[in-house]
Amino acid sequence: MKIEIEVPQARLAPLLADPELNTKWMDDIERVEPISGLLGMQGSRYRLVPKPGGMEFVATVVGREIPAELRVSLEGRIVTVAVTARFAAMSPTSTRLTHVQAFNFKGLLNRIGGLLARGSIKKAQRRHLEAFKRYAETGR
Repeated sequence: MKIEIEVPQARLAPLLADPELNTKWMDDIERVEPISGLLGMQGSRYRLVPKPGGMEFVATVVGREIPAELRVSLEGRIVTVAVTARFAAMSPTSTRLTHVQAFNFKGLLNRIGGLLARGSIKKAQRRHLEAFKRYAETGR
């Protein structure tokens, strides 16, 4: 999924790479709890604690080449998600964010459920990217 954001690449990439900011734009995350390492840096691990009804994930920063790319692995009870975010300057004031998520559901029933939920997963990804864009451009 791609989205253009009216923020320079050098300012945008650190916003997405900072887990402490997740609660500012992810409406389904209640808090972020550090587990190990320097939060947000390569190799660090942290817990994304959801609001009621959501799914908890343990995130590991597997690659951090800011301002060009960020890679995070999200480990949940029924699914692992490999997230890659790439940042490309479109102009001095605009950046294209390419956001790719690869899902690996655990167990046959969860795989079937994942196939059936594909539409809602894409909708949630779009909602999160739009929320991040709004936050990055306006601070809200």
